[in-house]
Amino acid sequence: MCLAVPGKVLDIEERDGTRMATVDFGGVVKEVCLEYVPDLRVGEYAIVHVGFALQRLDEESARHTLALFEELGLLQEEFGDPWEAAADRGGDGAVAAGAPAAGSADGVTEASR
Repeated sequence: MCLAVPGKVLDIEERDGTRMATVDFGGVVKEVCLEYVPDLRVGEYAIVHVGFALQRLDEESARHTLALFEELGLLQEEFGDPWEAAADRGGDGAVAAGAPAAGSADGVTEASR
């Protein structure tokens, strides 16, 4: 599942002509592209989906949403380690969502090419 998750902008820098930010999602810190919300500033919150800030969000709404996601276990599902999740399932051989297929660096096996 891919969620749009609220996060707080910790810092902003330009990399190769693209505005990028370090964003805190309730303790998980990720790099996020700010090109869709170019006026976002440090200390503000944004809704982030697949690495892109999509919309500014007020702090109260962001904190409330993060608390709900945490309570429901959605933050761990969204940001957790897929290999750890597979191990927790008892090594049933299933590939966790977002993890590359076994024997392949890009998730595409020779049989599926």
